[in-house]
Amino acid sequence: MQLVHTVSFPDAELLSRLQPLPPSLHPVVWDLRSSPQGAGVDDIDAVILPYLNAGEVLGKLRKVPGLVFVQAQSTGYDGIVEAAGPAAGVSNAAGVHAAATAELAVGLILAKLRGIDVAARNQLDRRWRPERRLSLADRRVLLVGVGGIGHEIARRLEPFEVELTRVGSSARTDEHGPVHSVQDLARLASSHDVLVTVTPLNDITHHLVNAEVLAALPDGALVVNVGRGPVVDTDALTAEVASGRLHCALDVVDPEPLPKEHPLWQAPNALITPHIGGNASAFEPRIRKLLTRQLVALAEGRTPANLVQTGPF
Repeated sequence: MQLVHTVSFPDAELLSRLQPLPPSLHPVVWDLRSSPQGAGVDDIDAVILPYLNAGEVLGKLRKVPGLVFVQAQSTGYDGIVEAAGPAAGVSNAAGVHAAATAELAVGLILAKLRGIDVAARNQLDRRWRPERRLSLADRRVLLVGVGGIGHEIARRLEPFEVELTRVGSSARTDEHGPVHSVQDLARLASSHDVLVTVTPLNDITHHLVNAEVLAALPDGALVVNVGRGPVVDTDALTAEVASGRLHCALDVVDPEPLPKEHPLWQAPNALITPHIGGNASAFEPRIRKLLTRQLVALAEGRTPANLVQTGPF
């Protein structure tokens, strides 16, 4: 069955990069902030969301009466399903950001453990301060999230000779070994040096890394978040980091961005990057490949990949 005829693209540049389109699809350029170029809102069947700041425009999806399908360019889809409504299919970009985000996660761990952030600050003042720091080798790493990105982080950590413990939504054993339940997170935290979270945001994972989990971590432990900001309780983390007891390396925060007066900006134990996990050179070829596949599937009346809400599919 032909479900989709008119597809809205967030900008003309993305539309150009995906040429040629299947001939049965009619393209519209719509950034969801202004009027669509090429057709009216009533004509649109499918929407490709912008990559950056998509959350700011999700409310406009409710104004598309014939919405059949929404494609996110992000792995996370919190808020998108609700905005699209139950009648529309929603797909995320699972797999597109895995390599780049995993790279950043490992980079943040290494930077913080080996004091690269401290050396960068010292360089500005021309200070030469050698000191013995922790190595990644022999660290006990607690990885919260066993999806595509979590799997890539685990693969990249393996050569570093770490002791890795994986945590998922439920306890089980998969092809890579045991997965512990999030219910055991506080207990597991007490015996690990590094906690990395890359889990999606939902009702269960909101503030999953809370004051109890953080208090259970040993003195000097490192908290790394490359998933979703609200998975970590910012107030509880700030208290631990500002006191000097814990360290953190954050690519995502809550709220995002942090207010300029927030104490984490000035905390010596904090390293913050501006949500750049998937925003690397690896993104472009991977998102183009995914979107091309999705558009062909829609044109041929087939089920698109990565559905997180099935809608009419």
